Amino acid sequence: MLILGIAGGTGSGKSTVARSVINRMGQGAVTFISQDNYYKDHSELSMAEREKINYDHPFAFDNALLVEHLQELKQGKTAYAPVYDFTNHARRTDETVELKPSRIVIIEGLHVLSDEHLRSLLDIKVFVDTDPDVRILRRVLRDIEERGRTIQSIHDQYLNTVKPMHEAFIEPSKKYADLIIPEGGHNEVGVELLSVLTEKYLKEGNG
Repeated sequence: MLILGIAGGTGSGKSTVARSVINRMGQGAVTFISQDNYYKDHSELSMAEREKINYDHPFAFDNALLVEHLQELKQGKTAYAPVYDFTNHARRTDETVELKPSRIVIIEGLHVLSDEHLRSLLDIKVFVDTDPDVRILRRVLRDIEERGRTIQSIHDQYLNTVKPMHEAFIEPSKKYADLIIPEGGHNEVGVELLSVLTEKYLKEGNG
């Protein structure tokens, strides 16, 4: 099994890079995991209290559970990822995502390279490096269209947590990357290199 980790700032194009590799390798050959599913559950708190949590800090994620699931996949077992509701800032207790073991596991998220334990399980480490102006514009559109946020709330969150946490944790994690892809999925050469590297790794593993 090959475990490929894709990190990068908000709106950098991590998911687009992951989808490009999946399309090349074939859906059946890849298990895709989003670190966003592993936000810690705070359903015991009031909505007002949940809204004050720093969701851009590495500690916002339940990486222990994510590591456990990766280890289960490596053992050939099926794992069940939680489903996170960004509108209510809590997990949906009645839903899970089935993760079946396959030749390739791709995990993407803000802090995939920030966590030492998680990073140690990755065979290929990728950082998607995109201009901050492009990233914030993508985030604005996503948060309005998909998560029902207001411009003011996006503005406040970006200045209070998103930008500081990117500078403190995400940007420094770039040094751990085996491959840096500027401009994300729009960088066809970078995506092609990652796909070739993935295919080569698998062939060597099978040989």
